[in-house]
Amino acid sequence: MLDYLIVGSGLAGISFAEVALKNNKTILVLDNKSQNSSRVAGGLYNPVILKRFSEVWNAQEQLDLMNDFYNQIEDKLKEKFNFKMPVLRKFFSIEEQNNWFAASDKINLAPFLSTKLISRKYNSIDSPYDYGEVLHTGYINTALLVDTYKEYLIANNLFLEESFNSSYIEFLESGIQYKNIQAKHIIFAEGFGLLKNPFFNYLPLDGTKGELFIIKAPSLNLDVIVNTSVFILPLGDDLFKVGATYNWHDKTDTPTEEGKQELLDRIKEIITCDFEIIKHFGGVRPTVADRRPLVGTHEIYKSIHVLNGLGTRGVMLGPAMAQTLYNHIENGTPIDREADIKRFHKRYLKSLIPGRP
Repeated sequence: MLDYLIVGSGLAGISFAEVALKNNKTILVLDNKSQNSSRVAGGLYNPVILKRFSEVWNAQEQLDLMNDFYNQIEDKLKEKFNFKMPVLRKFFSIEEQNNWFAASDKINLAPFLSTKLISRKYNSIDSPYDYGEVLHTGYINTALLVDTYKEYLIANNLFLEESFNSSYIEFLESGIQYKNIQAKHIIFAEGFGLLKNPFFNYLPLDGTKGELFIIKAPSLNLDVIVNTSVFILPLGDDLFKVGATYNWHDKTDTPTEEGKQELLDRIKEIITCDFEIIKHFGGVRPTVADRRPLVGTHEIYKSIHVLNGLGTRGVMLGPAMAQTLYNHIENGTPIDREADIKRFHKRYLKSLIPGRP
């Protein structure tokens, strides 16, 4: 009998897989490649919400766990995924500068916001009001991480590529049977696919579509991530990742003309040089209205668990929430009430009513 059957191999799934393997647990990861948000994600990690100059929930704890987690995976897979890089917030007015300094005086934000203005000039970017630097930032090459980790799982006979069909679950005294697989626990980490999960489809996973570009801009000489209405992230060889849009209505991965035009307009507000669109892609982020993840155990079936709702900050949240869920299952450690799916207990009760809308 396996310890864990993990459904989904995005950031949530591989985070839990790595935590379980590190603790000498037996696992099998099952995925059908239907969800691609982890592969196409921007991959930025940043402890500050720059739109409002406020701290990301549990930012320091997440950063500490994240750095250890990715360092260990890099050593294990002999591949570089974690790229430390400053994030510069371009200011558009003296008022924005003042708001930045006011935020940097707050105890919870002081470790993350530099009080020194960055006046460096970058080719093709006008910045009369300079930049503010966010500390402890960078990006994860999520596509490379997901693909390389999948190769590792396949090489070790820990991966099964197929769709999961919940109707095949049988409950045993010591866990579950799924087809010819027995496991003590199932971890559902299928991203936006959660909406089709009969055990957890009562959870309010909204899903927010994001579209991004890879552009080629030889005249744009950047060695930092610039963040304004969009981010511009240097990838090397004159290539830059630019994003992202937010669409709360379209739940497909298909790039759109509307998204393309929005990105073009925003890019042209920031840079003055010519550029070429090399790639245009989209994905649906697993977002929740209260901006908190969905972590926990089913109210009746104690061998079934969920790890989802990582939203726009999956590279930071994934390792921390995977460790949280693992500790909860193995040691009975309580889950932070802001992340625990128990906060939606009333929605669960309504889901039990036949014919509910």
